[in-house]
Amino acid sequence: MSSPDDPAHPPVLDLPIGRDVVLTDLRHDVGKALVGLGEDHVYDVLLVVTELVSNVLDHTTGSGRLRLLRRITPCEVTVEVDDASTQHPVYGRSRLGENRGRGMVMVESASSEWGITLLPEGKTVFAVVPCV
Repeated sequence: MSSPDDPAHPPVLDLPIGRDVVLTDLRHDVGKALVGLGEDHVYDVLLVVTELVSNVLDHTTGSGRLRLLRRITPCEVTVEVDDASTQHPVYGRSRLGENRGRGMVMVESASSEWGITLLPEGKTVFAVVPCV
């Protein structure tokens, strides 16, 4: 996981997440931050962002922070989402019903790695999306 304070890889996007977030607006901001990447790569990053931010809205207090870190070599984008919960994402099932719960499965399929870093005030869920 990258650090937002790492001068070698500063965030290309760093936004708060709140209950009032509009996902279509957020996705637009992500697309603008990733100008120059291939369409398929941007699509994969958008999928990961949507799923991780939706998890914050659905399974926590609904507030957090989104960061995108872009590396040229190797070409990849790291999506980091902070929230105040220490509860880990559940892979493949949901507490919200049988038609939910595939978000982390999709995150895993779009990324080369994903994981969780516990923080004193919650956690960061991250996913590394390689160029395709």
